[in-house]
Amino acid sequence: MKNARDRKIKIVLQMVSGYGGEFKSWRMPGAVVDAYTNIDNYVEKAKIAERGKIHSLFIADTPSLTNDISINSPMHSLDPLLLLTAVARETKHIGLVATYSTTFNEPYNLARHLKTLDIMSNGRAGWNAVTTSNPTTALNFGQHLPSRNVRYDMAHEHISAVQSLWGSFGKNAYKLDATSGQFIDTNEVNLANYNGQYYQTRGPLPIPPSPQYQPPIFQAGGGEKGIELAGRFASGVYANPFTKEEALLQRTLLRESAEAYGRNPNDIKMFAGFMFSIGKTKEEALNRRRMLLDFAPKETEQHVAYLGQMVGLSFNINTIDINQPLPETLLSQARPSLMDPRSNRALELLQSGLSIKDVLAHGVINYHPVVVGTPEMIADFLEDWYLSDAADGFSIVPDSTHDGVEDFVDKVIPILQERGLFHLDYEGETLRDELDVSYEYGLNR
Repeated sequence: MKNARDRKIKIVLQMVSGYGGEFKSWRMPGAVVDAYTNIDNYVEKAKIAERGKIHSLFIADTPSLTNDISINSPMHSLDPLLLLTAVARETKHIGLVATYSTTFNEPYNLARHLKTLDIMSNGRAGWNAVTTSNPTTALNFGQHLPSRNVRYDMAHEHISAVQSLWGSFGKNAYKLDATSGQFIDTNEVNLANYNGQYYQTRGPLPIPPSPQYQPPIFQAGGGEKGIELAGRFASGVYANPFTKEEALLQRTLLRESAEAYGRNPNDIKMFAGFMFSIGKTKEEALNRRRMLLDFAPKETEQHVAYLGQMVGLSFNINTIDINQPLPETLLSQARPSLMDPRSNRALELLQSGLSIKDVLAHGVINYHPVVVGTPEMIADFLEDWYLSDAADGFSIVPDSTHDGVEDFVDKVIPILQERGLFHLDYEGETLRDELDVSYEYGLNR
């Protein structure tokens, strides 16, 4: 196995509805206020990411409305397949990965869509295969949400069915021999004939392989069942650890799961989710976060109460001055919640003497670890986790894409490159090459 510096950090840029990880960022000075529907903006950010040699774009998705959009930007984008199709025609190297549910998609349609994108992009497409746990999404499809166990059984079948379809058109079937008149060698095109309990599909899928044969599969579900699914199928995993120790354990479990399915553990790469706000100084970066809090006083009030719960206290914005440190009488009673892995970090910041508002500005209740500071501070975090073998790479989420993508590309990536931790250029022709994982075709396990 290569050592960490030889392997290099792999970086994915997560595009959150075009705006960034903070749902008030659409109000920031200079932001593209219509980024949700501005396809040119998606393409522009993809080109910037490609200039920075970022390995892939990633669009997470849930086909339902999941947050309050009266004042927030949507949590999810327009149809990610169509967005990535637009990006594919304007880029040459960066990978294109989208989430599609194994619970509410038919294998044939999805296999066809994704393999077509893979052809269009010359082997840069990837599929984040996830189960759906949102009952609202089920209603959008006129169905009831299956149990967790059933959803994961369906996922194993769905991915197997899709791969069966992908492999039904033989690698060497596409002849295009104008002299002999043979277009396709039909002896190498076979029925998929996948017959599972939940999914059946006949095939074949009449689409030849792309330069990477078929899209690599990613996975983002947690827990024992998610690790099992990833170990069987995934080339990449989008993980959500809040601590380095948690990340180390999850990466170890993923590699062990891959081995249990007879796979090379190096063929599964874990991307830890990571959010950031960049400034020339830490204070400048904090000012960005303070501004976002000021955009949403009602939500800030809720966050203050939640912060109290994280450290075992009960206080609210009406009984405490959030612009001051937590009073010593309360701080002495604070204890981290055993149920929330973010609580130790929250208590540490409270104990450092920061104001309650500044503790929130550090992103202690965000859904990924957050670094608020200079480019060097952000690079230090990535280096620490990576050299500790806590991740193979990172799924990065800027607070706001309008300047966060460019700042990361122009200010953080050069530091990682100088430290020998990030590649200087794309090293292959396909997404599989960039992930450094094996080529696959069809259902071969």
